[in-house]
Amino acid sequence: MPTYHNAGGGYPNVSAPARQAKLDGNQNHHTIPSNVTSHPLIQNNTQQQQQQQQQQHSVPSNLIASSIPSHPVSPTMTMHSSVTTSNITTHMNTTSSPMILTSNTINPGATTALPANPRHEVKLNAMPWFHGKISRETAERLLRPREDGLFLVRESTNFPGDYTLCVCYQGRVQHYRVKYKNNQLTIDDEEFFENLALLVEHYEQDADGLCTQLTKSLPKQGKQDFCVDPKAFVEAGWVIQTHELELRECIGKGEFGDVLLGVYRGERVAVKMLKDNSEAAQRFLAEASLMTSLIHDNLVKLLGLVFNNQHMYLVTEYMSKGSLVDYLRSRGRLHVSKKDQINFAYDTCAGMAYLESRHVVHRDLAARNVLVAEDNSAKVSDFGLARDENFSLDGGKLPIKWTAPEALKQNFSNKSDMWSFGILLWEIYSFGRVPYPRIPLADVVKCVEKGYKMEPPDGCPAEVYDIMKQAWDLQPEKRPSFHDIKVTLGQLRAEYTKVVN
Repeated sequence: MPTYHNAGGGYPNVSAPARQAKLDGNQNHHTIPSNVTSHPLIQNNTQQQQQQQQQQHSVPSNLIASSIPSHPVSPTMTMHSSVTTSNITTHMNTTSSPMILTSNTINPGATTALPANPRHEVKLNAMPWFHGKISRETAERLLRPREDGLFLVRESTNFPGDYTLCVCYQGRVQHYRVKYKNNQLTIDDEEFFENLALLVEHYEQDADGLCTQLTKSLPKQGKQDFCVDPKAFVEAGWVIQTHELELRECIGKGEFGDVLLGVYRGERVAVKMLKDNSEAAQRFLAEASLMTSLIHDNLVKLLGLVFNNQHMYLVTEYMSKGSLVDYLRSRGRLHVSKKDQINFAYDTCAGMAYLESRHVVHRDLAARNVLVAEDNSAKVSDFGLARDENFSLDGGKLPIKWTAPEALKQNFSNKSDMWSFGILLWEIYSFGRVPYPRIPLADVVKCVEKGYKMEPPDGCPAEVYDIMKQAWDLQPEKRPSFHDIKVTLGQLRAEYTKVVN
């Protein structure tokens, strides 16, 4: 029967011995919980569960969801697609709320043709009922009016890493511990679930030993958490079979793990490898889900994902000349022409203008996160945890010298990306120097907030420096759009082409 945190209370569907057995002494919550995704979740289903899953998804036999080898993923990942329509948010949303991108890894990488298979966008699923790290008292204060079946899920404060299902019944709030057992979630040691979404869905359909059936969720205000469905990549046509990918040498390091050179269908590709089974799995799949919906010539292209027993691989086109900052530093003035510089600036701006048109915010635009292809075209990379602003963002260290003043306070927008683009332009025309070269890092923010702007690099065209200064306006609304700057850079690029020819 469900383990529940309050003593007493008479429920017609629960016997007295069962109620006593549910007591877990979780009356006081003082310990600090670990991260919501700190526990691994292994997709080890029983044979019966696998057969049920195959019946739920009518996909080709060689790509059935259960044929994906066992792989550790985040406990908050949805493992099947039966999520209510109201809980689904797609990357195609073009409402006013921007989506957010965070940097993950630098993957040096030449352009590879996409496989011929039909592809579809992979969606992120919201968990509006998940409130994260709130206390027992806060949950009880939020759950009003006390309608039977009103519920939320929070992190357990007495059992870090576990969760608590809080349900209203007969004017009180009952708290059920959701614990891990054999890498699955359970309340009663009888019913086991791969993730929170499935657990909630089960008790929405049947009380099954709880004080009452879950009938209405209390949505979290502001930024919400989400879950990603690994099987959705199968159904959307993004899974690459293990035997199709040949792995070669390591070509870089990233947040998730190594970045390897690979060969897929006779072409070189870049392969990001996820090594661990922590929350990185969720971030990893979020990156991939975003890349299924954002396709542009100046964005690094996703080719697919590989699932096997040890790792997940994210396969992208290979950009043979590496990161823009390394390219600029290694070749310098002798090999990087003014035409090259304006082309790099235009290509990056074109990619960012596309993101802007899709209401997507990158958050870490810099020359290190732009890659150079064999034909010298530049493409924006590092598509990380991308969500609209209603979803939560993980905190982390911000690249201070590239970040707009308001974004240092977490107010990211396309305008803060424009600030970063101004810094990137300075990098291009200084051949990869570190910004604010004569100012200690600790003093950069103070200087910038007082209105300080870097001087133009040697040889920088006045028109380009003017774009930098516009991008560094302290008032975000006064900064230009990427669309407008793309037009300006396009005109400059045409002029350079005429001069060269």
